[in-house]
Amino acid sequence: MRDFRNIIFVLIIILFLLQMIVMKQDKKELRSEPVVAVSTFAIYDIVKHISDGTFKIVNILPFGVDAHSFEPTPKLMASIEESTLVIYSGAGLEPWIKEFDFKNRSLDISKHVELREIKSDEFDLHEHHDHQCAHSKIDPHYWLSISNMIIATNVITQELIKIYPQHKDLFIKNAQNYMNSLKQLDNDYNEALKSCKLKSIVTNHNAFSYISNKYGFHVEALSGLSPDTEASAKDIMRIMEHIKEDGVSTIFFESFVSDKAMKSIAKDVDVNIDVLEPLGNITADEAENNATYEMIMRKNLTKLSKALMCK
Repeated sequence: MRDFRNIIFVLIIILFLLQMIVMKQDKKELRSEPVVAVSTFAIYDIVKHISDGTFKIVNILPFGVDAHSFEPTPKLMASIEESTLVIYSGAGLEPWIKEFDFKNRSLDISKHVELREIKSDEFDLHEHHDHQCAHSKIDPHYWLSISNMIIATNVITQELIKIYPQHKDLFIKNAQNYMNSLKQLDNDYNEALKSCKLKSIVTNHNAFSYISNKYGFHVEALSGLSPDTEASAKDIMRIMEHIKEDGVSTIFFESFVSDKAMKSIAKDVDVNIDVLEPLGNITADEAENNATYEMIMRKNLTKLSKALMCK
């Protein structure tokens, strides 16, 4: 009887030791699992479509938060620094990125795409000059160029293959499907906006130069590249005069920017007002409904085509 008890005891110890070994192995594998952190919605959309659930994606910018005013917490910064790969927009959109000390790989997409330099006379900026009002700036909203999204998809795909080579074929296949949908989107923009009665749209700030430059219309903005710039009375009068002279029927604002000034203008000149999304981020409701870059860009196209009175 005593021998039997000893055997049972030894078996329990062996099982315990085996369980500890398995747990340690699981933790080791968990730590080695690639984690990719992304800074903006457009990059998130690319990575999500390419990865097809093969690794964890950390969205640095929470859904429903304005990309221009976001500041990561110290805890978030510490976790991001440990990521296998960090992909960010660059071009000055994330000033907080300078505070990071990346322990692994990082990828600045702005170094690979075609950036636009915006001159103040492109959108008739107010005459006073301050730190918000330079004669020329780089427009950081380059993801609104569909051709830039195709470039970014290629670059990101190659980077993902480096950290997860066993999924190379899957990544290439998914990337090709994603780029095909982008090419179709570009064709649809060209077709829908090729013949329009009006040649300009009115927005609260000029986040749409990549679209307007590609598809042949003008952006009349209440402020410049910064959505936080406070509009002067002269700016408001300029916009109201433009609306009346050009016969504009709809003006636009963004989801994460105060709509107070634009609603006041719309009421004073009796025009419609709507949301046009620059896609730096999406709302929490859109995320809940699994909104994609293509879906929102198509919504933008419908609104642009109507506002420009396209055939």
